[in-house]
Amino acid sequence: MGGIDTTVPLYDMRTLSDQVQISLLTERLLATLSSVFGCLATLLAALGLYGVMAFMVARRTREIGIRIALGAGEGSVIWMVLRETLTLAGIGVTIGLAGAYGITRLIQAQLFGVEPTDVLTMAAASLGIAAVTALAGYVPARRATGIDPMNALRWE
Repeated sequence: MGGIDTTVPLYDMRTLSDQVQISLLTERLLATLSSVFGCLATLLAALGLYGVMAFMVARRTREIGIRIALGAGEGSVIWMVLRETLTLAGIGVTIGLAGAYGITRLIQAQLFGVEPTDVLTMAAASLGIAAVTALAGYVPARRATGIDPMNALRWE
């Protein structure tokens, strides 16, 4: 049996936990960047959805004014706008879930620690999108209820 050669220089000694941290650095950086870009994409989608909903409400100002003048309550006007928003979200989530289910088979090797059809992850993402959509629809709907009916009737 051989012994330890004391003449061999030792360079760059690390503990096992340090070596594991260094070897996983690229994967962690990629995961962090993916998370940041995912949050940025969600923010941009929310801003876009808010813009579309604000435009739809502005386009229907006259109708909303007539409804308020005829006695429609604040809740019914908000629900009218939210119903459209949530319908669009439902269609989008349905198409997105179908696409995600199909795509996970292609990227199954890239998913570590997550099943390709993890119900909890899909449900959390769907609920997050629904919450962002509801908020993006609620703000213009709430603003629409503050419209003076006379100004809304003159709206062109």
